[in-house]
Amino acid sequence: MIFKDRGIEIKTREQILAMRAAGLVVGRTLELLRDAVKPGISTGELDAIAEDNIRSSGATPSFKGYHGFTGSICASVNDEIVHGIPGERVLAEGDLISIDCGAIVNGWHGDAAITVPVGTVGDDLLELARICEESMWRGFAAAKLGGRLTDISAAVEAHVRANSSYGIVEDFVGHGIGSAMHQPPNVPNFGKPGRGPKLVEGLALAVEPMLTLGKQDNHTLDDDWTVVTDDGRAAAHTEHTFTLTPQGPWVLTALDGGAAKLAELGVTCGALAD
Repeated sequence: MIFKDRGIEIKTREQILAMRAAGLVVGRTLELLRDAVKPGISTGELDAIAEDNIRSSGATPSFKGYHGFTGSICASVNDEIVHGIPGERVLAEGDLISIDCGAIVNGWHGDAAITVPVGTVGDDLLELARICEESMWRGFAAAKLGGRLTDISAAVEAHVRANSSYGIVEDFVGHGIGSAMHQPPNVPNFGKPGRGPKLVEGLALAVEPMLTLGKQDNHTLDDDWTVVTDDGRAAAHTEHTFTLTPQGPWVLTALDGGAAKLAELGVTCGALAD
């Protein structure tokens, strides 16, 4: 492992492959949770499913105990943007839940999030979740070796602005990831292209747009974790961990490495091995 300027961690091929192992644990856990989401289940029950699957896979939950956080997932419902603490809250028909999950395998981290409808939800919420996920994939598609970090940011913002009037949350952004869950550099979901650190082999980033149905203004609840919209309107959050190879982006937390979604955008998946 070598370290470039700005404290950015650059991984070897072997270390990226180790991150893929953590990413697969995260991806499989999120698919279990997606299937488990239904009216009547509590966020605490979802958390138990996640912790059991992470630990039975030989991994450790990244979130549990992180600065005192009590869950293995973040479970953010409706107007909760991010960092919702799992517990007794029971999901109801029409809710929208964002689930953020992290796992560690042999010291290497994976981090990803999905937004899932609970039962039948309104078209406005489905569209919010759809645009949020699509904008993330546009960010990956814009990433190229030799490019700049904000090429990702600009692509995320451009897709949101072209397809909606949603708020783009500016207070919480993506990040570098590797031997720690949160590392430099920050990855905003807005901005002009061609700025920031150069995109190079061995750099791993978590890209995570957070969109709101109304304004992006937000505040943190008294639990010191849960971030909610000021106007009480719904939010969506999508995240994947990815890296770049000479062949293209490789989404480490997607079960297929991102191949299907990237192909839809005319981009080749740069998987090293699977």
